[in-house]
Amino acid sequence: MDPDDLKYHKEHTWVRTSGKKATIGITNYAQDALGDIVYIDLPEVDTETEANSEIGEIESTKATSSIIAPVSGRIVQVNDDLAESPEIINDDPYGKGWIAVIELDDASELDDLMDASEYAKYVEEEAK
Repeated sequence: MDPDDLKYHKEHTWVRTSGKKATIGITNYAQDALGDIVYIDLPEVDTETEANSEIGEIESTKATSSIIAPVSGRIVQVNDDLAESPEIINDDPYGKGWIAVIELDDASELDDLMDASEYAKYVEEEAK
């Protein structure tokens, strides 16, 4: 089950906000679909990003997938642990497997994202 305190993007990224900072990662559904993650191309700190734009890539034994920013802002931190151990995302996508922290430009963008139950329905529909 996806955590209730997060917001979800249709490209299978999640957001956890604390003030103006938004921690992002990929969802359990995304890591499961990808399979064993072997490499992550992390975004650069201090990069400005727009919601719905690619900020990095994840490679697995099955496929390469884009990491899509769910919100706009400036990347202020990345999870350097993933460079050495990208499989952390498979083990703990909502905890230690976080990818980056974005300083929000516009908190109202969070209203465009799904809550956990909406995301669960979205995944169910996509799986059909």
